[in-house]
Amino acid sequence: MRFSPVLAELGQYPFTRLDEAKRRLAADGVEFVDFGIGDPQEAIDPRIKQALVDGLEDRMGYPLAVGLPELREAIAAWVGRRFAVTLDPATEILPTLGSKEAIFSLAQLIVSPDKDLVITTEPGYPVQERGARFAGAEVLHLPLREFGGFLPNLNALAPGALERCAIFWVNYPNNPTGAVAPLEFYEELAAMARANDFLLASDEAYTELYFGHEPPVSALQVERRDNIAVFNTLSKRSSMTGYRSGFVAGDPALVAALKQFRPTVGTAPQVFVQRAAVAAWSDEEHVEAMRELYRRKRDILLSVLHEKDVRVAGSEATMYLWLEIPDEYETSEAFATRLLELGIVVSPGSFFGPAGEGYFRMALVPTEDECRRAAQLLREAL
Repeated sequence: MRFSPVLAELGQYPFTRLDEAKRRLAADGVEFVDFGIGDPQEAIDPRIKQALVDGLEDRMGYPLAVGLPELREAIAAWVGRRFAVTLDPATEILPTLGSKEAIFSLAQLIVSPDKDLVITTEPGYPVQERGARFAGAEVLHLPLREFGGFLPNLNALAPGALERCAIFWVNYPNNPTGAVAPLEFYEELAAMARANDFLLASDEAYTELYFGHEPPVSALQVERRDNIAVFNTLSKRSSMTGYRSGFVAGDPALVAALKQFRPTVGTAPQVFVQRAAVAAWSDEEHVEAMRELYRRKRDILLSVLHEKDVRVAGSEATMYLWLEIPDEYETSEAFATRLLELGIVVSPGSFFGPAGEGYFRMALVPTEDECRRAAQLLREAL
């Protein structure tokens, strides 16, 4: 049997290698603290769980791709409260099965023979590239450099690239660097999108996890939302990774095209999950508690990292610490292997692309007690 050559070209999803390493540790009876993958371990708010239970019925038919009207209205209300932006729930919002599947499949809808280039940033989340490659697009990686605030250099783009560009992906607050983008950056990129007729796609999964006084902005706040698509999710905001619930919002023409496309794909969230999502988007109390918990765990680790002169390159937002590897290690994977021997799992920066080499990422997902234990291990070993 033959398979798509793209599958072989892309190789193994890097984080499956972390899973394999953890299985080996567990088989050897080694206790470890897992800072590797950004899967929140916090308990889901009881009100959200109750909304899911209440949403169960004796018979439940196929969910519609357009989603429940009350969910679209709850998302619009949240966007209004959070970003002071008014969205039409009927034409500018579509619920998704989390954000990952929607991010992956977007290129299938947008890429065409004369618009066959997808631009992404690196280091970064690999799903944008993988979705583009399976859609037959060429992918251009723009490096995110620390000296540039981990923002892409838009002036470095050749005019020909912009003319061929179908989608320009950005992700702020950024995974893995923790950087945030100013509204001026979105305005500049949105103007380029209109001038060159490409889609500015903004993955905003981490907008609600931040540590400064000012919350991150959204691409939805630009003056004009044509050629704009924003993806958000409850996975990080409400620790609902297993529920698979998110949304895409923006240009009404795009939302209309997605309504035509997505029934074929069959990825509408289950109705009882949508009921839980209504409760989640309607409440901020559990999100504030989540932010404070991440702040405490971050402080525990930052204390020992500063003590041991491990330089923090980024941690302004998200659930991640982006850290420089010590000078005595040649690669991020070599340093991650050393930490693995101590029982601490981290992600090598190289997992996020060549521009991530020289760094490593710690996801603040273990419990506070586990963070304290890891801090002690680091204090003794570094």
